[in-house]
Amino acid sequence: MPPQIHIHYAAIVTAVVASFLFGWLWYGPLFGKKWASLMKMPTDCQLDPKVMMRSMGLTLIGTFLTAYVLAHAAEVWRPSVWGVGTDGPSYLYGFYSGFITWLGYYIPMLLGAVAWEGKGWNLFGLNAAYHGLNLQVIGMILAHWR
Repeated sequence: MPPQIHIHYAAIVTAVVASFLFGWLWYGPLFGKKWASLMKMPTDCQLDPKVMMRSMGLTLIGTFLTAYVLAHAAEVWRPSVWGVGTDGPSYLYGFYSGFITWLGYYIPMLLGAVAWEGKGWNLFGLNAAYHGLNLQVIGMILAHWR
């Protein structure tokens, strides 16, 4: 029997908005100055509004793609999708899909930035923590609102 995957598009949109807000909080008031310092950006750096809008648009597209794929990943963990049993608590599916995605895709990409782009370990840690938590935010929303 093929899997019966249920994708809730309102949950995806909600997860994208929550992720976008979390990113603003993380790289803004919480760790914005630290991130800019680790990126060796001048403290008085002001981005051109056109560049900022382009960057935000690309981030929005990337976040949508992440949430869309994570919605599928969270579903395939559920026994009911395969018709072989009942599901456990929703948070398990959100956690596992976010964690496995972070461990298998984000961490290797961030390690590549250290190895090949000369990024430091402190920046690796800041970005890895952000992506790990952000994937949990997305995963939990998708798992609970299906």
